[in-house]
Amino acid sequence: MTNASVREFKMPDVGEGLTEAEILKWYVQPGDTVTDGQVVCEVETAKAAVELPIPYDGVVRALHFPEGTTVDVGTSIIAVEVAGGAAPAQEEAPAAPAPAAEPERPAEQPAARQPVLVGYGVATSSTRRRPRKQAQDPAAQEAASAVQSELNGHGAAPAAPPAPVAPAAPASSAAPAQRPLAKPPVRKLAKDLGVDLATITPTGPDGVITRDDVHAAVAAAQAPQQAAPADRPAAPAAPAPSAAPASYDSVRETRIPVKGVRKATAAAMVGSAFTAPHVTEFVTVDVTRTMKLVEELKQDKEFAGLRVNPLLLIAKALLVAIRRNPDINASWDEAAQEIVVKHYVNLGIAAATPRGLIVPNIKDAHAKTLPELAASLGELVSTAREGRTSPSAMQGGTVTITNVGVFGVDTGTPILNPGESAILAVGAIKLQPWVHKGKVKPRQVTTLALSFDHRLVDGELGSKVLADVAAVLEQPKRLITWA
Repeated sequence: MTNASVREFKMPDVGEGLTEAEILKWYVQPGDTVTDGQVVCEVETAKAAVELPIPYDGVVRALHFPEGTTVDVGTSIIAVEVAGGAAPAQEEAPAAPAPAAEPERPAEQPAARQPVLVGYGVATSSTRRRPRKQAQDPAAQEAASAVQSELNGHGAAPAAPPAPVAPAAPASSAAPAQRPLAKPPVRKLAKDLGVDLATITPTGPDGVITRDDVHAAVAAAQAPQQAAPADRPAAPAAPAPSAAPASYDSVRETRIPVKGVRKATAAAMVGSAFTAPHVTEFVTVDVTRTMKLVEELKQDKEFAGLRVNPLLLIAKALLVAIRRNPDINASWDEAAQEIVVKHYVNLGIAAATPRGLIVPNIKDAHAKTLPELAASLGELVSTAREGRTSPSAMQGGTVTITNVGVFGVDTGTPILNPGESAILAVGAIKLQPWVHKGKVKPRQVTTLALSFDHRLVDGELGSKVLADVAAVLEQPKRLITWA
């Protein structure tokens, strides 16, 4: 190309307050032709895994960083040669938006379309869906490899790799066409489980691979003798997508880089553990009446379509305890040497996701009715599992609940979420022998653990809060009298 300029695509700010992102996967290579809106790579920040679309047409000249590299926001990550007769002076400043001297397509495209807010998709009018993976002729694939290996090639016809004359670029566009369709959280799940998306038969709309498809692939690999589901082709001879179990036979150690959510969580937990003096208290409580109330609420028309479970009543019990003991809902201002008492409760719920532990919170949970609290809990959990939790949803928490009981654990000593004064751990609810009305009977029992910051919460206050939570769960009718 004689009339061309090289544009540098920089790492954008993909989330609120984030300064860096890790390149998880490149979907293009030098020599590939890219089009406006085409996804060129997937990156992960401390908040989410997102796909980056390129905002112009051209040919990839260079990838500045390999996969697995953490790059600062504003750093160029890919160079794309764009046609259109740019002046040499403008080629030296590729960061300038839409030079006026560029005629034809590059000059008119910025006027018709603003740069995409990365991670939230391309405008509907500009969207170009990547074609489904199609069978490639072996000769065409060989020709494509030859064309991509030419440093100055711009997509020659498949039958004649040495001649960079025809700009149709069928060979260089073959690589993006082979990429399976899946959302970023599903791609991250597959990566964590060691599953190759190309081996999965999609069941979602428009051929999109779903989380269930990934889990089904793992289950099929772990149980090769089990018959495949009716809607999936059986593949008993296929090797397991995940090689993790075999690593004990072949590899002595595996090193996992600490990045993204894990890196942010580790830094926050270290900061909290070595800043706030933690104290943890425990109480074991009979929650049989609470479990009966859960079953009754499931049949209540007011809760139709809502998720009703023990966590809902535990959250309400904690909110009641905070109302009775408001000083527990506070934070420590180190700079001002002050205790800041909050007159609102943003209730955090620790959620385990494929990307790691996150703690989104329900804003103004203290002001919600029980059905409203159930709706907020359901939305929070489903959003976290789908990997759609926004950065704002994880900010401003005041008190947190972590439910380790879902893993069959009795209880634990949780570390405070930074900036908060208390966190309640809920253990597994189990049928146990319990003295009830003078007789030993089988009752539903659980253990609660409350960790608190001893700089602003003394033993008396912490004990009162934990005792109130236990009392409500033992006698849920106190929700009426105390609330």
